[in-house]
Amino acid sequence: MNRSFRLSTALDVDDLLLECVPYAVRLANEKYKFQPPLTIHEVDRWGRTGTRADVIFEFMDNPDFISSQPPIKGAQEFVKKLSQMTEIFISTAVWPEYMSQRYQRILEVFPEIPRDHILIGSRKDKIDVDILFDDGLHNILNSTATYPILMRRPWNQEATGIMAVNNYDEFLKFVEIIANNYSAKHETLSPDSNGIVVLVGPSGSGKNDIARELLSQTDSFQKLISYSTNPSLASDPDGWYKYITEEEFRKLADSGKLCESTTYAHHFYGCRKEDVQEILSSGKNVLTVMDICGAMALKTLFSNVITIYVKRDRKGLITSILEKDCSTEDKANRLLSISVETRNAQVCDYTVKFESAEQAVKEIRDKLNV
Repeated sequence: MNRSFRLSTALDVDDLLLECVPYAVRLANEKYKFQPPLTIHEVDRWGRTGTRADVIFEFMDNPDFISSQPPIKGAQEFVKKLSQMTEIFISTAVWPEYMSQRYQRILEVFPEIPRDHILIGSRKDKIDVDILFDDGLHNILNSTATYPILMRRPWNQEATGIMAVNNYDEFLKFVEIIANNYSAKHETLSPDSNGIVVLVGPSGSGKNDIARELLSQTDSFQKLISYSTNPSLASDPDGWYKYITEEEFRKLADSGKLCESTTYAHHFYGCRKEDVQEILSSGKNVLTVMDICGAMALKTLFSNVITIYVKRDRKGLITSILEKDCSTEDKANRLLSISVETRNAQVCDYTVKFESAEQAVKEIRDKLNV
């Protein structure tokens, strides 16, 4: 079945297309000479936090600020590429007295966007589009779009399990998959074409059990180590994770050594490009367990990446989460993410139902020809 119409996408503006927090941070550092300098990582949630970071609102509440916000690096090229793939709308919220400045700034920076496609207002849940791309977690969670996708920023790191990306390229890959999800040809694995298999699914779905069983049944796979700031993984018995501090994680991310970076229950996770390339060079297939954000990052960087969504009945998911050896808060976050994560099946290559690890592995091996 082929779509007979173009996809529609609504784009946020602040910190998605135009700099807002980084711009305000720079202005604050210039005026107040903070030592050490204020950084966007101190804005770890939206709104006033009672810290020195609150100074940014002094600059945002100004029409000159709205009129001079610079485009984010790559934003103009991103809009040009996206306009060839989907119909674009702008969905942005500013105070009524600043609407004119916001409207004019959008027209100046993004001339490809039709004037009547610029929608100003805070009720993004009322916009009828296929895709919403926003850095506001509340907008994503309340959206009626078929595919609400979050742009990762320091102030939305508590988001768990939802469709999310770290950059424009990952989002464009999402759009490509969505546009082709009715007719895409799924790849398989063979001795002549090794690749990467990513198991995706809610907490408690049995992803790790399936991965262990798959590794035990065939030597054509090698597990990919994930680096995490979750201290409970410091003594991971399966060797899937390596614990590092948040400072060490940021250094890896800032140096470009990570091929994906995501968060789950307030902890960072990521894998190294070098580790993926080393496994592929050895002639083996990469096997990893990730959320959809990490999976999409791998699809952006590597070819022949196959995503498999692990589906499990709700009672089984809840029971498994409640039996986990983790904090009450962690369990609550995992339980709350179940409904959101079920949407991820729509953008995965295959879906397998978990009744037992053995049954799921048999289904996976049949699908992938291994």
